[in-house]
Amino acid sequence: MKAWINDKAVDFKDGETILQVARRSGVFIPTLCAFEPLDHHPGTCRVCLVEADDPSTHKKQIVTSCTTPMQEGMKVWTRTPEVRRMQRMQVAWIFSDHEQDCASCVRHGNCELQDVALYVGLRNNSCSGRFTAKRVVDQSAAGLQRDVNKCIRCARCIDACRKIQGISALTMDGIGTKCGVGIAGANRWIDSSICVECGQCTMVCPTGALGEKDETETATDWLVDPEVTTVVAFAPSVRVTIGDEFGIPPGENTEGLIIAALKLLGADYVCDVNWAADVTIMEEGTEFLKRFKEGGKLPMMTSCCPGWVNYVEKHHPELIPNLSTTRSPQGIFGALAKTWFAKEKGVDPRKLRFISIMPCTAKKGEAARPQLSREGRPDTDLVLTVREFARLLRRHGIDLRRLEPGKYDSPFMSENTGAGAIFGVTGGVMEAALRTVYHKVTGGSLEWIEYAPARGFQGIKEGTVNLGEAGTVRIAVANGLRNAENLIRKIESGEADYQFVEVMACPGGCIDGGGTIRIKNGYLTHARERMEGIYTIDRTRPIRQSHENPDVIRLYDEYLGEPNGELAHHLLHTEYTNRKRKPAPKNVSQIWKLVKLG
Repeated sequence: MKAWINDKAVDFKDGETILQVARRSGVFIPTLCAFEPLDHHPGTCRVCLVEADDPSTHKKQIVTSCTTPMQEGMKVWTRTPEVRRMQRMQVAWIFSDHEQDCASCVRHGNCELQDVALYVGLRNNSCSGRFTAKRVVDQSAAGLQRDVNKCIRCARCIDACRKIQGISALTMDGIGTKCGVGIAGANRWIDSSICVECGQCTMVCPTGALGEKDETETATDWLVDPEVTTVVAFAPSVRVTIGDEFGIPPGENTEGLIIAALKLLGADYVCDVNWAADVTIMEEGTEFLKRFKEGGKLPMMTSCCPGWVNYVEKHHPELIPNLSTTRSPQGIFGALAKTWFAKEKGVDPRKLRFISIMPCTAKKGEAARPQLSREGRPDTDLVLTVREFARLLRRHGIDLRRLEPGKYDSPFMSENTGAGAIFGVTGGVMEAALRTVYHKVTGGSLEWIEYAPARGFQGIKEGTVNLGEAGTVRIAVANGLRNAENLIRKIESGEADYQFVEVMACPGGCIDGGGTIRIKNGYLTHARERMEGIYTIDRTRPIRQSHENPDVIRLYDEYLGEPNGELAHHLLHTEYTNRKRKPAPKNVSQIWKLVKLG
C-alpha cells in the first residue's frame, strides 16, 4: 500500500503505524515511550505527534504516530508549525512534574528526555517543576535505585520485566502527579518477593528513574588512600562493552586500555577475573563429574549468574539442590584475594580492598551475601558496574582512546585463557566446563574445542557430549529468565532429561548484562559484535582450556591441594537460601489457624 510522509511516497503493510513507517523510511519523529526493540507502543508520552490527512474524509488532525495505523492514500506531515508547537507543549508538561537535578542523575549526559527537549526546540520551560509532588526514592536494594521523581510513565521497564524476563516485578503506582514506577506487591525494592535485580529495567529506562546504585565515590576513596591496598579485577565481558562509552568500535578488546586506566586511577594491583573463571571450572567441573558418576542431584545447574541464583531462591527453591555449590568467579576471586593473594604479597587482609568491575547489577547483591564473607568482612568489598566504571573514568578525565595499553602488574591471578573469556557470553560457562570435563574423563580434548551447540542467541540450546566409558552428557543452555522458566517446566514435566544446565539471567549473557553501557533508544544493540569479540579473544589465546592455566595449576599445587578438596570447598563453595514467600492466607479460617499456631 502507498501513502505520503512530508510529500514523499512511502510503501507500507497493513497494520503498521505511522511511526513504524516513518522510521523505516528514514523520517525522524521524536518519542519517549515507543520502543521498537520491545515492540512497545503505549502512546503515553504523546510526543510523537504528526498531522495526518484522513483519506476518507480529507480532514486534517493531530494524532500520535505510534498508535495511529497508516492508511492507503494517507498524507502525513511531521514538521508543521502546529505539530512543533504541540510537541513543545507536550514536552513542557512532561517536565512539569519531573525533578531536574540533572547533575546528580545516573543518566546525566545520556538522558532521552533531554534529547527530546532538544529535538522539539524547547527552550524556556515555564512548566518546569510546577506540579512536582515528592515521590519515592528507593535505595533499599543492593544494586538498584529507583527515583520515581524522574519517572515519565513510559512503562518500558514494566514491559522489559514482563516480556524479556517473564517476572513482572514492576508496576505503575499512584495516580495524578504521584503516579510512577513501583514495585509489584511491595513498597521497597528489597521487600520484593520476585525481583532478581537483573537490571534489565535500567537498560530501557529513558531517564534516571531506574539505575544502578552508584558507588564510585567509595571506590575513589579507597584508590587514593595510602593505607588501603586495592586489588581491582574486571569480568570477561567488560573488555568488549566499555568501549561503547568512548566511541571504540563495538566488540573491540580494550583489555590493555582498562589496565592502564585503572593504574591511572591508583589501583595497586590490576588482575583478571578470567583467572577466577578458570578456577570456577576446575571446581564446578569436578563437582559435576562427582554427581554424574556417583548419582548426585541432576541436572546440575551453574551458579555463576547471581540473577539466576536469586530467581531459584525466590521462584523455584525446590531447585536449590540442583545448583552447583561452586562460587561465581567474583566470589572465588574475592576469597583468594583475601587469603592466598594477601599471603603471597605480604598484605594485611584487613587493609586489602577487592573492587570488582562487572556487567551486572545483581553482582552487588551477591557481594553482600553473608555466605561470601569471613570474619565479618566481605570477600568482595565493592562492585562497580560497567556504567559506573565509565562514570569513574569520566570524573577523572580519562579517555580510553588516548591511553597506551598496560599489562597486568601481578604475577598472581593474571594469566587468562580462552575458556575464562567465554564466560562473558551465553553458553560460555557450559563450553568452558565441557572442555575440562572431557579432558578429565578421557585425557584428551574435544574433537571441536569450539562447542557449537552452546553458542548463539537462541533462547534455549541443547546438545550432547560423549564422555566415552563414563557415558553421554545431555546439556542445555538458557539465556533470559523467561527462557529459563520454559526450560524448568520441560525438566519438571519430564519432557526433557538433562545432566548439566547453564542459565544466564540476561539475554545473550553478560555481554548484555543489566550494568553494561546503555545505547540510547536501543536494546541489545551491539550484542553480536560483543559476542564475536569474546570468541575472537578465545581463538587468539595461546591457552584455551582452564586446566592448562599455569597460575591455576600453581594455585592447587601450592595452596588448595585439589579441586573440591577440604580447603577448596571451604574457600570456594557456598550455600543458598529459600527466599520464596508463602502466599497470603485466602480466608478467615486460614488466618485464624495461623494465629492459633502463633
